Amino acid sequence: MPWQTVGLVSAGGALGALARYGVNVAVPYQPGGFAWATFLVNVSGCLLIGVLAVLSTETWQAPGWVRPFLGVGVLGGYTTFSTYVVDFTSSLTAPITALAYLFGTLAAAMAAAWGGATLARVLTREKSRR
Repeated sequence: MPWQTVGLVSAGGALGALARYGVNVAVPYQPGGFAWATFLVNVSGCLLIGVLAVLSTETWQAPGWVRPFLGVGVLGGYTTFSTYVVDFTSSLTAPITALAYLFGTLAAAMAAAWGGATLARVLTREKSRR
């Protein structure tokens, strides 16, 4: 792997992790409760991944740095499905909340990725018609 790519992923990952940290500070989590910050990060990140996937592969010829920096780095550092699992296990003291979080995050993240891809396709199609 070229060092330039490693640098792009690292720099993007640092920015994504800082953004996730900011959301976690803004929306604190109480163990046993619903982990709203992690939920919001993962769902919004999946939406952006859907948009990026369409824009960088179907809509325009993306420069070589876009996917490593934005996709793997920024959005990979921003989303956190490992924390999703930790938050789920921490909330097992409230089983209904834990299951709502477990399945709600999965469903919302998948819908957001699909929605982001669909939105990008619709918006770029509308722009090309003008």
